[in-house]
Amino acid sequence: MRPGRRAVSHHGRLVAVLVAVLLAFGGLVGRLGQVQLAGAAGFTDVAGRDTGALDTRTVLVPALRGRILDRAGRPLADNRIRTVVTLERRVIADDRAAAEAEVRDVARVLGLRPAALLGRTWLCGEEGAPPAPACWSGSPQVPVPLADDVDARRALSLVEQPERFPGVAVASRAVRVYPHPKGASAAQVVGYLGPASAEEVETSRTLVADDLVGRAGLEEQYDAQLRGTPGRTVVAVDARGLVTGVVSHTDPVPGRDLVTSLDARVQAVAERALDRQMRAARTRGWAADSGGVVVLDPRTGRVAALASLPTYDLDVWSGGISADDYADLVDERGGRPLLSRATDVAYAPASTIKPASVAAAVRGGSDLHGTYDCPAVYRIGNQDFKNYENFPQGHISLAKAVEISCDTVFYELAFRQWQRSGGLTAPVDAADPFSAVERGLGLGRATGIDLPQESAGRVPDRSWRRQHWLDTRADLCRRARTGYPEVVDRERRVFLKAVAKENCDAGWQLRAGDAANLAIGQGDLLATPLQMAVMYGALGTSGTVRTPRVGAALVDPADGRRSRVAPGPTRRAPVPRATREYLQGALRDVVTRGTASAAFASMPRDWPVAGKTGTGEVVGSRDTAWFVSYAPADRPRWVVAAVVSQGGHGSETAAPVAAAVHRTLRSLR
Repeated sequence: MRPGRRAVSHHGRLVAVLVAVLLAFGGLVGRLGQVQLAGAAGFTDVAGRDTGALDTRTVLVPALRGRILDRAGRPLADNRIRTVVTLERRVIADDRAAAEAEVRDVARVLGLRPAALLGRTWLCGEEGAPPAPACWSGSPQVPVPLADDVDARRALSLVEQPERFPGVAVASRAVRVYPHPKGASAAQVVGYLGPASAEEVETSRTLVADDLVGRAGLEEQYDAQLRGTPGRTVVAVDARGLVTGVVSHTDPVPGRDLVTSLDARVQAVAERALDRQMRAARTRGWAADSGGVVVLDPRTGRVAALASLPTYDLDVWSGGISADDYADLVDERGGRPLLSRATDVAYAPASTIKPASVAAAVRGGSDLHGTYDCPAVYRIGNQDFKNYENFPQGHISLAKAVEISCDTVFYELAFRQWQRSGGLTAPVDAADPFSAVERGLGLGRATGIDLPQESAGRVPDRSWRRQHWLDTRADLCRRARTGYPEVVDRERRVFLKAVAKENCDAGWQLRAGDAANLAIGQGDLLATPLQMAVMYGALGTSGTVRTPRVGAALVDPADGRRSRVAPGPTRRAPVPRATREYLQGALRDVVTRGTASAAFASMPRDWPVAGKTGTGEVVGSRDTAWFVSYAPADRPRWVVAAVVSQGGHGSETAAPVAAAVHRTLRSLR
């Protein structure tokens, strides 16, 4: 039997057990006027009064939420059954003093502090009620959940003594748990749940107070499918709105399981390798404050891993997150671990953009098989643009320029193209093969991955520059007059004021230096690791730019019926086959004898890797380390993109991350 089928069968058993437990508890309680339902904390009055002889209300019964599974059926998000002790509203309404005495007695049996339980006997907004969340914010038509996640044996002893504990019942509630299969976290991609807002409850026909909905990641993207369909119970009520009996009941339909393309083993290896290399970078003096890894299949766009550091434990959301814990998750000083560095944050791609720059230069008229000078310095106007290593290499091929990452070759290619496009006098819509190829390979726009948020990155062409200038001109011109008095260093103050004056007057122009920086992945160009993985997937294969997907299928937990998540749209990359094949050879040389050779020296010969290092310079921060790759080089099955912010050289920090992931990918065959 396939792993996915076993997982579905297991979930079906969980649903059956939950129903059986509820029936057993119902038999123990056995009282006509008692409405005891799973997940009572989520019920509310949604239909108002029904017309007819009976005065009735309709309450919703939340469905068991579907699980999130990896490709082998291992749960990344699952459910655990908790025991809840409830008390009928009628008991409280008839005699509050007696009810409070009973609640204190219940607390003693359960081994809990009475104060926490007593607050739940008050409806929020009721005169004398304690402030939320101590009070009960749910419906007066359902039993009040006094205590959650209690010892089941102690709870059952309460219902065995109905004379001592009138109106007390026991129910089961499913809560989200995160099993970390193979040690994988995947926190940012799985996402988390949060309470439905008052507005959501008001506008939805299926949400009720205290319901949990997806607030990030896959939990949010597939919330409607995972949540299922709530059941409905029509109850008769008296003049006080208290339940006197059950008129009708429809069972809830459990949510569907989401089977993803994630592989827990690959995800765990990516997370560990990223953490290990970031720690190593810190021992070399780099801050290495965050990083991300993407693993995807370039043939289908299916994502096998999305790793991000810093990360956090998803269990912090179970049972409601504290204000302090939430503050830690969004704290800039702590690295904002809620953000996915694989999809949500864009970086200057540095030299990993050079394959696209080769394709752009050839598209603009440069000879793919020509030779080009690689001096130590290339001068544009009155500014010197230097090689990263700052030494000349003579006349070399474009393939060699990629292999050794010669910046000055790309400076000249970009400068000559800038001149041909019209230079400073070019119109906003002037043809620019560099930005055109980058956009055609997926940069400057969201990839369309099935996650609720991702960065679109940025391709700073003439159109973008003009709009950016219009948006910032007022501030630039103000700074041109006032300068930057808050900057302590005098030389920097003078420089910043001069830049502000220049940009106030002509900041909309694409200057020669801007074009040169674009060709080596610096300046205003920004891309996410996911975008770079998509780009290399297209360059390394047939030239198809694919929309990445994490969701693979939705499975009904009752009967195992499976519906496939549709793949996203595709388009052709603006790179001819001859250019792609030329670049594939160059990228292979980067790993065998170029800037990444040391990191892959021990890679087995049957898993040839092709890729490109990058070391991005960032104003105000230290260098960003990149490595984007695919393997096997002759027939790619996997693309691996790794980035470490303030991690130093790509060859020293990012390439070893990718190498560790590739060794695991090799074993998947």
